[in-house]
Amino acid sequence: MISDNEHEQYSRQMMIFGEEGQEKLKKSSVTIIGSGGLGSPIAIYLAAAGVGKIKIIDHDTVELSNLNRQIIHHHRDIGSLKTDSAKRKLNELNPEIDIETSNETIVPDNIENVIGKTHIVVDALDNYYTRFSLNEAAVKMKVPMVHGAVEGFHGQVTTIIPEKTPCMRCIISKIPPKKTFPILGTTAGIIGTIQANEVIKYLTGTGELLNGHLLLWDGLNSNMEKIHVSKNPYCEICGSGENNYMNNEK
Repeated sequence: MISDNEHEQYSRQMMIFGEEGQEKLKKSSVTIIGSGGLGSPIAIYLAAAGVGKIKIIDHDTVELSNLNRQIIHHHRDIGSLKTDSAKRKLNELNPEIDIETSNETIVPDNIENVIGKTHIVVDALDNYYTRFSLNEAAVKMKVPMVHGAVEGFHGQVTTIIPEKTPCMRCIISKIPPKKTFPILGTTAGIIGTIQANEVIKYLTGTGELLNGHLLLWDGLNSNMEKIHVSKNPYCEICGSGENNYMNNEK
């Protein structure tokens, strides 16, 4: 039930999807993997929108070099766990929602337990090795996932719905090499905000998702392109062959 205070707090967005949509957000649980450049705007806007439970997973501490893009963290947070820093800010922004955190390092053996029960998971990671593990777990657990990635002035977003859309392995067949990449804070802000927007649309059933599409952002030239992506029938994660999670689970 939406309270009088919630009616006032969320009045402008309830003009879009009504009290029913707001109740859906209030009853929803979202897991964000990462509390950095992408995770910051994702968490802030989901908290501001009134998502009832937000779980943030990150094992890192705040460093000075993070602050050009990780807007949820401030100078006073340097040396603190990112999850603790993020939780403080989100509790101040919206004390009515539940913020859960985990400092566990994600590895293939524990990723399913770390994700737990959630309505949707958000990829706010900075490396493709862990992203691919997250993709496999989301497909296996049949949990929708919003993927985002950034480098320099460029970024991308797609929404993955297991059994319906291409998974990340369909789109990117091989793990790119791990590296320290350049990143502008505004790029992470734009892509993270689009990811949060996808989550809100999914939870409220509003608008069209980026399922089956990859949104590409070129901030250097202020261009945005949406391209169609197809399932790979031979994908080892979600394809129709014998050696994939989807068929092994059936």
